[in-house]
Amino acid sequence: MLVAGRSKNVGMPISMLLHTDEEHERLGGAATVTIVHRYTLKEQLKIHTQLADVIIVAAGIPKLITSDRVKEGAAVIDVGINYIRNPMTGKTKLVGDMDFEAVKKKASFITPVPGGVGPMTVTMLLKNTLLAAKKIIY
Repeated sequence: MLVAGRSKNVGMPISMLLHTDEEHERLGGAATVTIVHRYTLKEQLKIHTQLADVIIVAAGIPKLITSDRVKEGAAVIDVGINYIRNPMTGKTKLVGDMDFEAVKKKASFITPVPGGVGPMTVTMLLKNTLLAAKKIIY
């Protein structure tokens, strides 16, 4: 597994969750996790991403993950949120951290931006808010 990004909100928590096992406080994935980030040399980034069966990208760099950096059949989960301004129209567009159109041809599983993990994040936030409210009431 490869996590691209080391933020306190996404990259590091996902990395920690994926690598923990039954000996830790919380059950996790017990996976070997490689972490890369925006300052990882491009040559090193390509080596690591081409070896990964699962790539979770949350680095905050549009099109950081391109098709030549993805192993055939890999699963790619894009958590990135970037607003790109079209210089011709002046309008902004929401995109992730990977080149979705190119990577989807190689990936066995891929999440789009928008519409991928965002709705799931909102759903889990609402669920956890409801659970917290129930604990206060009961």
